[in-house]
Amino acid sequence: MERLLESDPPAKSIRAIGIDEVSIKRGHTYQIVVADLDQQRPIWMGGDGRSETDMDRFFDQIGGERSKSIRLAVMDMWKPFRKSMMRNAPDSRIVFDKFHVLRHLSDALDEVRRQEYKRVNDKERKFIKGQRYNLLSHKANLNMEGRRALRLLLKANKRLNTAYLLKESFAQLWDYNSPAWASKFFENWKAQLKWQRLKPFEKFAAMIDRHWDGIISYCHPANKVSLGFMEGLNNKIRVIQRRAYGIKNNEYLRLKVLSSFIKDNLGD
Repeated sequence: MERLLESDPPAKSIRAIGIDEVSIKRGHTYQIVVADLDQQRPIWMGGDGRSETDMDRFFDQIGGERSKSIRLAVMDMWKPFRKSMMRNAPDSRIVFDKFHVLRHLSDALDEVRRQEYKRVNDKERKFIKGQRYNLLSHKANLNMEGRRALRLLLKANKRLNTAYLLKESFAQLWDYNSPAWASKFFENWKAQLKWQRLKPFEKFAAMIDRHWDGIISYCHPANKVSLGFMEGLNNKIRVIQRRAYGIKNNEYLRLKVLSSFIKDNLGD
């Protein structure tokens, strides 16, 4: 794998990167993985956690000139990553990853589900019990029984129905090519929260307001990179770890991850 990486090194000029943390083992032990989003391949994996200092190691390795060539960075809303980016690649734009944002929204919907389960009577509670998976999954992934149970739940509980529809509609935000239209969409979305008593959604909307610049960045046509690549990479890393029943050697895991997207792979 080392020879393979030497024969096909990362590009000398890096325009757009994706940043994510990877769980190495239980107990909140992480490493950072960085990918070239134009080439759609991981180019660095390291650190002893997900601190600003750990993120700085990537920039130290690629050097100041290549760091300053970076124009776009897709990441979650983790502050240490942002601080490292702004200091090492000051001319780059930050785009907050769609899938991390939607995960926060799913958490808000799940919190509404728990609140409703406590609030309603026993007769209404039976529609909510055991429906977490159906409520949080994409409808396309549900079987006929799951869709039927979801319809009954949404019909039986108005507040959950409202929260579910708001959650489903929010993903449209990333379809806009105009920041102005995206802003208008978000303002209309927030307006629908009025009088709904959906505190978790109000907290989510406040979080989006605080991080708006990093979300609206994606609406600029020049910043339309693959937002799903990092999600797919993280899933692939988990598959690699499962196949090896938990790789103990971090260097081997690093080499396996970095070489996994090279076309002439050495094999699984």
